[in-house]
Amino acid sequence: MQIVETTNEGLKRAYTVTIPATTITARVEGEIKKIAPQVKMPGFRAGKVPANLVKKMHGEAIHQDALNATIREAMDKLVTDHALRPAMNPDVALGEGYEQGKDAELTVSLEVLPVIEAPAIDGLKLEKLVVPVSEDAVTEAVERIASQQQRFETKDGAAADGDQLIIDFTGKLDGVEFDGGKAEKAPLVIGSGRFIPGFEEQLGGAKAGDERTITVTFPEDYPAANLAGKETTFDIVVHEVKAPAESKLDDDFAKELGLESLEQLQGLLKGQLEQETAGLTRTAMKRQLLDQLAAGHDFDVPPTMVEAEFSQIWQQLTQEAAGEEDPAAALAEIEAEKDDYRKIAERRVRLGLLLSEIGQTNGVEVTAQEMSMLVAQAAQQYRPEDRQRFMEYVRQDPMMAAQLRAPLYEDKVVDFLIEKADVTEREVTRDELQAAIEADTDGEKATEAKKPAAKKAPAKKAAAKKDEAEAPAEEAAAEEKPKKAPAKKAAAKKDEAAEAEAEAKPAKKAPAKKAAAKKED
Repeated sequence: MQIVETTNEGLKRAYTVTIPATTITARVEGEIKKIAPQVKMPGFRAGKVPANLVKKMHGEAIHQDALNATIREAMDKLVTDHALRPAMNPDVALGEGYEQGKDAELTVSLEVLPVIEAPAIDGLKLEKLVVPVSEDAVTEAVERIASQQQRFETKDGAAADGDQLIIDFTGKLDGVEFDGGKAEKAPLVIGSGRFIPGFEEQLGGAKAGDERTITVTFPEDYPAANLAGKETTFDIVVHEVKAPAESKLDDDFAKELGLESLEQLQGLLKGQLEQETAGLTRTAMKRQLLDQLAAGHDFDVPPTMVEAEFSQIWQQLTQEAAGEEDPAAALAEIEAEKDDYRKIAERRVRLGLLLSEIGQTNGVEVTAQEMSMLVAQAAQQYRPEDRQRFMEYVRQDPMMAAQLRAPLYEDKVVDFLIEKADVTEREVTRDELQAAIEADTDGEKATEAKKPAAKKAPAKKAAAKKDEAEAPAEEAAAEEKPKKAPAKKAAAKKDEAAEAEAEAKPAKKAPAKKAAAKKED
């Protein structure tokens, strides 16, 4: 095999590779000898079919497989002999006019990862923003649960706004009961907005024992086509009228939640709040760390990696813009800052390469056990019968495995750097901590980063920038080993049937047997 370098400019490389016809032919002959004993043909005993007939029957397919295998080996040899670290899969083209019996002429072009000097990790200074969990915050959390567990007590007299009715109802369309429009002893809170418009309002002033017939019109966008926009009637029987009762925050309240005491509930909630704020604190520290790394390193990065990262960012932004009240205005706003988003993509790739270099230099690894857990977790998004196929696919595809591995690998490198850094602590409020996370690197606040673009856009580059604290460049932070075969399509499909079924079901119609409620509920 002959390899000739034709381009060596910056991070770009190009080669011509010539694979002798004899090499391909030898592989073909070897494969024919291997499969011949298994070939069956009328008139011949099993295993006795002549090689020339086997070749005549299967020669084209065998030759194609042999050619592909030989090309893969040639790419491996090219990468090894020239000590290449491909940034993405090489672009390989077979010369025009190739046919069996001729040498295979390949043109190969690729971009390589830059050579990065071992980044200095001494002198990193980080501020750990700590949010103490106050007793007031715990009390608010308990009260929030109490408000969600509203209790009602039977009352005399007419129902008012906020009261709960226990009712039977029967829905009719043109005088005929319709499916899903009937329930018994269904709870309804007047003013909750859980039933279709006009339903609750017509039950104001109802008393226990009342029987009423109300008329309502289903919304035009109601998921059940036979009811959408239709005027219907509901026969109502009121069994009880109940008024909201004050929830006492005591041991009995905690026991209703399955706990032993109010103190236990408070302890659990405090732990949850501490865990939540600890996660935000780490995110803020990671943001500081990435900013310091980005400020201290500047080197060329492979354009194809930048373009892949930018495409991912842009796809997310355009999808979000399409869902805004004014999609055209939202899209125009992000279009105006397209160059900024491209710079963000470049920064992410550079940070990913830096973290990868730091991790490899300092022996940071993702263990086999951790990787197995990642794969098993990712497999849960597929149907049970497809999960094993997905796991096999990941084991066979280095790029897919690298994509799964990357976020965990990056987090481990970040944790390593945080441990090495000089860390000082400062108590702040939760709002101050959130603002620190959302602050853009130029000092501007990105408090609207997660809000609709049409209202205030993705707050400059923040919609993408803020997420750097979670994933600068997953592929770059993944292992820098040469990528071999082109990524295949996943062998396992998501449960499309289940998703379609979920979409086809009527959106929650509410009170017990669901017909009279809003689709939002």
